[in-house]
Formats: sequence, structure tokens, C-alpha cells
Amino acid sequence: MRGARWNSQGVELIYTAANRSLAMAEVAVHLTLATLPDDYMMLTLDIPDHLEIKKLLKAELPPGWNNFPHLRSTQKIGDHFVAENKYCALMVPSAVTKGDYNILINPRHTGFNDISIVEKVKFPFDRRIFE
Repeated sequence: MRGARWNSQGVELIYTAANRSLAMAEVAVHLTLATLPDDYMMLTLDIPDHLEIKKLLKAELPPGWNNFPHLRSTQKIGDHFVAENKYCALMVPSAVTKGDYNILINPRHTGFNDISIVEKVKFPFDRRIFE
């Protein structure tokens, strides 16, 4: 709806994290305890091996890629990824936790329906994170 670091407004991408701790950190920087819904869920996805994931390294990114507010140059990277439609997923460095990666999923890719939810649990948040 609004766009984010890796996509412009109107370009659909699903943001995921490569691990649970990064998922929690990403939520913590975007929500407060007051705005965290009671029914927030943690999903574990399976991206089958036949769906190749493109990986971007920090060295390939423009200066200030992790700035806030987001740069238009990083949005163009994600927009190009979606428009090219060669890969179903794009692995990008996390701006929140150094060394971790987010995985962006293109829901318009032909392989999208091969991705499955393997686990769905109540989001395991320790409230001390927000204190």
C-alpha cells in the first residue's frame, strides 16, 4: 500500500525474515507494544529448493541503503526484482540486525504457489523488548 525499503507504493512484495529473532527485531522497530495485535502470528514457510533465491550482498547495495527513511534507490532494486520476475525470492541484508537477511517474496512469480506454510504459532514476544 505504501511501499517500504525494498518496494515502491503499488509494487507488491512479501517481507519475511531468515530467522525468528530477526522477525521479532523487524516487528519491534515497526510496532509498539500498544500497536502489536493480540492475534499476531509467526509463520514458518517452506521455499522449495527448485525455487532459486537471488541473494544481494551488502557490497552490491548503494551507499545509505540501510538509512531511514528509505532511499528511492533501494526501492528501485525491489521494483526491478518484481518486474524482472526471474526469481520468486530475493535475499537482502537486514537494516535492523547486521549479518542477518530478510527474504522478499514476489507473489506474482509462477513459483509462488509452491511456497507453503509449515507452522503457524502465536507470535512469541517477550514484552521486555518494548521496555
